[in-house]
Amino acid sequence: MKWQNVWWQHLLVLSVMTVLFVLLFYVDNKYQTPPPYGNSGVIALNEGDLEREDPIFLIDGWLLSDEYVTEKPVYIGEFSNLQRGNLSVSPHGRAHYQLTLRYDGASRIVSLDFPQLSCDYTISMDGRKLAEGTGNGQITFLLARGDHVLRVDTRSGIGYYSGMYFPPALGTGQTLSQVDRTRSFVYALAVFFPLVLAVFTFFLWQTGGEISRLFGLLCCCFSIYMSRYFVFQFSMPLGRYWFLIQSLALYGVCFCVIRLAVQASGVGGRTARWWQGAVLLWLPIVLFILSLLIPLLPWAVFVHGRLTDLYYTLTFCTTAFFALHGVKGRDPESRFTTAGCLVFGVGLLVNLFFSNLFEPIRFFWQFEWCGLLLVFLFGAMMVSRNRRIIRENDMLTNHLEEQVKKRTEEVVWLLDERKAFFSDMAHDLKAPVFATQSYIRAIRERGVGVDGELLGYLEQAEARQRELARRLQGLSAINELDKVEGMRVRIPVKELFSEIYAAHHGEAEVQSVHLFVTQPERDMFLLAQPEKLDILFENLIYNALRATPENGSIRISAQCRGEKIHIIVEDTGCGIPEEELPFVFQRFYVGKSNRDTGTGLGLYIVQSIVEEIGGTIHVQSMVGQGTKFVMEFPV
Repeated sequence: MKWQNVWWQHLLVLSVMTVLFVLLFYVDNKYQTPPPYGNSGVIALNEGDLEREDPIFLIDGWLLSDEYVTEKPVYIGEFSNLQRGNLSVSPHGRAHYQLTLRYDGASRIVSLDFPQLSCDYTISMDGRKLAEGTGNGQITFLLARGDHVLRVDTRSGIGYYSGMYFPPALGTGQTLSQVDRTRSFVYALAVFFPLVLAVFTFFLWQTGGEISRLFGLLCCCFSIYMSRYFVFQFSMPLGRYWFLIQSLALYGVCFCVIRLAVQASGVGGRTARWWQGAVLLWLPIVLFILSLLIPLLPWAVFVHGRLTDLYYTLTFCTTAFFALHGVKGRDPESRFTTAGCLVFGVGLLVNLFFSNLFEPIRFFWQFEWCGLLLVFLFGAMMVSRNRRIIRENDMLTNHLEEQVKKRTEEVVWLLDERKAFFSDMAHDLKAPVFATQSYIRAIRERGVGVDGELLGYLEQAEARQRELARRLQGLSAINELDKVEGMRVRIPVKELFSEIYAAHHGEAEVQSVHLFVTQPERDMFLLAQPEKLDILFENLIYNALRATPENGSIRISAQCRGEKIHIIVEDTGCGIPEEELPFVFQRFYVGKSNRDTGTGLGLYIVQSIVEEIGGTIHVQSMVGQGTKFVMEFPV
């Protein structure tokens, strides 16, 4: 049912396009305007003809003279170049178009517009030259009663078109100005609106994938293609060579449409890649080379025209093939893509079927309407895509928040359970451990029945008992550390150093050890829990006091290096053997010199607190020369 709904949506789009093209053909078509019509080199005009809303389009009745014909009756648009089907002659050269304006009415000022004269031109009236140049031509003159001979001379050497291919418009200055204003406005929208969408899409190129990049490139190419109106309107220097730029832009549009159709359909395989290569790469290259050869090879323009028609037909067939496969796709963007590709393909075919039968007065060609509709469709697709992504991100964010909250509650519960377990275990084991120690001491002191072998066993039991007591003491220390809760606060280093000195200089003096605290030049701040910082420095200073002899010293200093705070605690004590340095931060590790007094948890707790704050700690030591602990914290 969902697949059938997509079909109905596409049929609705095609129906709307059909109605639009029918209306355009009868309402905005130069070839469907009412009389007067020219005949045999003369067009008869009266005042009523000049007073209507639409201009008079001088299509019929022209007499063409060039190197091969003299005063041949033609209508403008009948031949795209001077070759006129004879492949042995050049499509370029000089041509003269002549039409007599037979006016029966009061004298009045009128204007004549000559659109898209891509060759050099000279416009004369009654033998008097009124305009010359390249691009759009316009003349204004006094139309008096009687006959007036209008002559247009063209000179061309490059391009697909030569001579006069687009019918000129005759009317009052007000009538032609209204038409020009309308065309300028709609073409400005057609140029700038895709550019705005392209700029918007560029922000998505990194995250939006190939579809976003193709859509941005499509908008740029279509905008370049539509800017041809202004190139000819303002007679820009590029006008003579604009046919090459326009062709490349159109090839770029076709490339993007086919690639978008492929992306939406999901069709892959070697055949699909080969077909894309033929349509996307090889045919455009051949067409571009033929464009450059037109001035040299007379038949090149004919072959180029037929291959261009083939290229458009293959583009339509390719987009239709992938679009039909894409209709069944579940991707939300596939509907927009397939509908847009079908619209573009239909526009190409309509342009072929209505060749020399349709030319717009105020608005766009059928193909340009389809291109603009294509841009709107893909613009709607990008809006829909972004809304969907935002909605999915919101859902994902809400889901993640719920999951994080749930996991946080579980972790907090586990930590609370761990704290309670360690506290209970340390409390429950303390009594039997110390009771065992008392029994061993009593047996040793009484000496009843104690021989050498039993004495050895007692010594081993005492060693195990002391180790167990040490571990219990360590568990108590960890449990006390876990009880420290609360938010991290901003702690000034200068204030921290003052508190450290006040808390420990008395103990240092009792042991005849000098405690030096060097304040940093400028204050710095740590983000931490004050209680844990007290435990950190307490462990480091107690270790240093045990290792430092009388008249030794302990120094604490800090300095800022970039975005890091370096805090150094160093002493002049006995030092740590080199083989023990890699293990000093391990839990329950005790060096040889501290086996009877250490718990093996002091430096482990220090490292845990440092890493919790986001820092690192390193140790440097040599036996007999002292030990240095270097801690690095983020500012």
